[in-house]
Amino acid sequence: MFGEIAPQYDRMNHLLSMNVDRWWRRITVRQMAPKPGDKILDVCTGTGDLALAFHKKLSGDCEVIGTDFCEEMLVYARKKPVASGEVTFSQADAQQLPFDDNSFDIVTVAFGLRNVEDTDLGLRELLRVCRPGGKIGILEFTTPRRWPIRPAYSWYFKNVLPMIGQRLAKNNMSAYDYLPQSVGEFPSYEALTERMLKIGMATARFRPLTFGIATLYTGSK
Repeated sequence: MFGEIAPQYDRMNHLLSMNVDRWWRRITVRQMAPKPGDKILDVCTGTGDLALAFHKKLSGDCEVIGTDFCEEMLVYARKKPVASGEVTFSQADAQQLPFDDNSFDIVTVAFGLRNVEDTDLGLRELLRVCRPGGKIGILEFTTPRRWPIRPAYSWYFKNVLPMIGQRLAKNNMSAYDYLPQSVGEFPSYEALTERMLKIGMATARFRPLTFGIATLYTGSK
């Protein structure tokens, strides 16, 4: 499914979010507060926008690795320009990351954790490869809680978004029907922070963004 929509993935993200997704990634980078020399891993990196945002923030003075299960997505990530230094993109399963324990200062995943078959296993892997004292960031879609944002957004998300997405990014897997379904089924807010603590993170907090359309979860090891 993700392989089919890879050619239009960036275009659709920016269009359907009215470019707000760019701001969400900037907020994530700012919240993670990377320092020169940090080693950063972005899991489920897709076409690499968050990994590249970290690299840009530090002007290349860091080591950034982006991994994704879908090789077709990584093809487009590798085509994006990098001002200085390098960002490495490699295929990997988020449930079995090919890195040693305690390898990274910052570990992130943006709009990808809900696609991991075993959420708790994915969380454990993020924690495993993070160094003691390191930070973990999870950016994910959520359903707004407040009226009238909640019903208006739910209607757009379930009716308008899939129609536009399917017409502009034609695919055989109904990818843009899958999106609202997966968001609705995924634990959010307190439910996800509780799972983060349960698998062993030292802290877990959440910050709703844009009325709760997306939420940034932060944890530490």
